[in-house]
Amino acid sequence: MFPRGQGVCYDVPMKIIAGKLRRRLLLTNPGLTTRPMMQRAKVMLFDYIRMYLPGARVADLFCGAGTLGFESLSRGAKSVVFGERDHRAHEYLVKNAQALGVTDDVLCWRIDIAKSSLKPKGVKEWYPYDIVFFDPPYVAAKEVQPGGALHRCIVRLARPDITAPECRLIVRTPKEEDYPLPAPWHTVQELVIASMRILIAQKSLEEVVAEGDDDEIDDDTKSADTV
Repeated sequence: MFPRGQGVCYDVPMKIIAGKLRRRLLLTNPGLTTRPMMQRAKVMLFDYIRMYLPGARVADLFCGAGTLGFESLSRGAKSVVFGERDHRAHEYLVKNAQALGVTDDVLCWRIDIAKSSLKPKGVKEWYPYDIVFFDPPYVAAKEVQPGGALHRCIVRLARPDITAPECRLIVRTPKEEDYPLPAPWHTVQELVIASMRILIAQKSLEEVVAEGDDDEIDDDTKSADTV
């Protein structure tokens, strides 16, 4: 038998902390590929970003069962695009959206984020994003380092057709890891809580990456599972 958190899926309810959906429960399935953020860390993070949430267009990437995106929606975000590759986590994500009655305000997108355009079809008014949560599994840490696929993904996130000029990028990493964010992103706040480090970054506008073509990106918007 696996120890808890070692690849086993089990139902763990978590509560939305504040807003119109306050105290509503979310099902999550912690394991090696999804790590719901502990409540104390969520309180600290959302205390910092709460002023940016009303009316925001949010992307919750590597979202698991969607705890950060649903918290954002509860606190006034306009829309949330969820991105998650894990099949089991995506099932929980869809169930949570249906149980909360917010399916008109969210897109549950089953994709490989490293290969994604990050621009789902049919909801063009939901981006460029104002807030992006980027929370890859710790086992994918090497891909966030320079030269890795997720490092290139963070660079792509800076494009003006994907994120707004004042976008906040929130990246969670293991506390002991040093993840240098690529230009034009620069860290404006760092939170260290238990075993995690949360980086809150913005773009240096003079270094913003220009819009480009998507020749090297899979057009997953045609085939990704969406709800």
